Amino acid sequence: MAEAYHADRSWRGKLRRRTVRFAVRRPARAPARPMISFSFDDAPATAADAGARILEARGLKGSFYIAAAMAGTDAAAGRMADADAVRRLAGAGHEIGCHTYSHLDCGQATACDAVEDVARNAETLAHWGLARPSTFAYPYGDVAPATKRALAGRFDLMRALHAGMIAAGSDLNQAPAIGVEGPDGGDIAMRWMNRAAGRPVWLILYTHDVEETPSPWGCTPGTLTGLLDTALGAGFEVVTVAEGARRLAPISGQP
Repeated sequence: MAEAYHADRSWRGKLRRRTVRFAVRRPARAPARPMISFSFDDAPATAADAGARILEARGLKGSFYIAAAMAGTDAAAGRMADADAVRRLAGAGHEIGCHTYSHLDCGQATACDAVEDVARNAETLAHWGLARPSTFAYPYGDVAPATKRALAGRFDLMRALHAGMIAAGSDLNQAPAIGVEGPDGGDIAMRWMNRAAGRPVWLILYTHDVEETPSPWGCTPGTLTGLLDTALGAGFEVVTVAEGARRLAPISGQP
């Protein structure tokens, strides 16, 4: 997280988060087999280091959602990865996704401001020598209907934070995910993996830092290792979010 900030907790904010899920939907196709993705928001340096190494040791790739303004700064989840670390991730085959430039709250910002912030992030990543991201994660998991509509055509998938699995008909413009955060995060993720195993669904996991004493938004290396090994043992195909979105994109000509 950029700081100890929370999305709008008012009754209006809660109502918006419920109703926006019905707006500007992009229904997914069903996966051919159970898939799982491991993603890291904000890209703390520990995620870019320890998190990436745990994946790479198994020949796997993850998705790292970058808010470029945070690069190399100190934030609530620890020191953020700098541009060199992000380039290394991309060079190793990991996905670099968009998380806005300034970690903007897309639930409270105007659609115009959100589009400009996303464009600035893409420009900064291009300056770093990186490709334009094809997937997006809403900071704080929040978005307003107008902003969701404005961003929808720019990405193959936009990920939120409400819990769930992606199956046939799930909204790729506001995809669910499971947080691996805090002392219970690993157990919660394991329960969702048990529900998803053997089914034609896609599970996206997300966390922030990866260290022995993580922030409230992160996990330990042991937790990440256990989830990866369990997923492989249970027959999940581990894909980046970009690859999963490509496979589940609606058939051309459909909404």
